[in-house]
Amino acid sequence: MFVIESAEDARAAVGKEIGTSDWITVDQHRIDLFAEATEDRQWIHVDVERSAGGPYGTTIAHGYLTLSLVPDLMRQVFAVQGAAMGVNYGVDTVRFLTPVPSGSRVRVRVSVRSAEVREDDGLRLGIEAVVELEGAPRPACVATTIALYRFAKNDSSPNPEDKA
Repeated sequence: MFVIESAEDARAAVGKEIGTSDWITVDQHRIDLFAEATEDRQWIHVDVERSAGGPYGTTIAHGYLTLSLVPDLMRQVFAVQGAAMGVNYGVDTVRFLTPVPSGSRVRVRVSVRSAEVREDDGLRLGIEAVVELEGAPRPACVATTIALYRFAKNDSSPNPEDKA
């Protein structure tokens, strides 16, 4: 687990790979739940019989399901010490490069792309998340995400006085 304890730690991590999560299985149950939650019930995701004869030979995860796994997987890789909360601030780029077949395993490889200490007691991190698909030559997804971490006014982690 990579721990960011200060603005210096955040800045020093820019341009570096900081870790890789454990593998998780993307099974049909997870795909079905995502389809219900988003009302995206396209047959390549939910119709097991039809998908067996389709282009992938099985159902595949939604691209946005794959992307939605990134925040939880990143929590295995790094933490920002002293943060009262962290929120998804946005996504700069997302590419879905390889379909994720039902029953396959994915993990995320994390690199820090930017770090900005904000005057409003926050730290904004640009993170590159590469979702690897076990056994595949190319990633399932590559995304540059932005996370915003907030600190209590009296907390100095990372030091708000130490501007990035």
